[in-house]
Amino acid sequence: MANESRPCPCGVGDRSDYEGCGQEVQVGHIKAYVCKPPAGTDKAVIVIHDIFGWQLPNTRYMADMFAANGYIAICPDFFAGREAWKPSDDWSKFDDWLKTRDARKINKEADAVLKYLKEQCGAKKLGVVGFCWGGVAVCHLMMTYPELKAGVSLYGLIKDSDDISNLLNPTFFIFAEKDEFIPLHQVTLLEQKLKKSCKVDFEVKIYPGQTHGFVHRRREDINPQDKPYIEEGRKDMINWLNKYI
Repeated sequence: MANESRPCPCGVGDRSDYEGCGQEVQVGHIKAYVCKPPAGTDKAVIVIHDIFGWQLPNTRYMADMFAANGYIAICPDFFAGREAWKPSDDWSKFDDWLKTRDARKINKEADAVLKYLKEQCGAKKLGVVGFCWGGVAVCHLMMTYPELKAGVSLYGLIKDSDDISNLLNPTFFIFAEKDEFIPLHQVTLLEQKLKKSCKVDFEVKIYPGQTHGFVHRRREDINPQDKPYIEEGRKDMINWLNKYI
């Protein structure tokens, strides 16, 4: 199976050479990339990276997209200085690498980011978006921090044993139909669990024909057949945030 030799799929896709419109800042004990909209706002979104870390141009492109839509966007280093995964790394060592970067043990970093957004940026309305590893982190944060009024989890690896029914605020789940690392039966089970016991608004959406990472790891200009779904996913993210923040 593909996921035995490459247990995380975020290497699938196109690495952008995007330079970014924002700046790097120090946020407590970690660094972060911040991009602000032209006009002042009290709305902010935390953008959580995949295994390739906070400096990946693709993720910064997403942050800048949120800023262009009127949000203060911050992409912190949730690995807190530890090395991000590199495509050239030995995938047989991935599981050991991941054990030291638990997407559910990021409260110290989240606390620092929330403090910065509130005190340094004047943010009062907060949301969070995350990709792959960051998608798992979004689920954790949306069950932990009531001040996060909206969440978007994109192709976060889910387990049958995961219980994310205790979401505190509306959360949108984006999955790809052809994601060989997240079987559709897991997505169906997730939706069933949420329908049964989740007390806040949620949506689970599967995008036809798409593969893992399509929203932030596929360039619409060189994947014309995927372009409508890439654009739809990005529009859906913005619409979800606009609705609840």
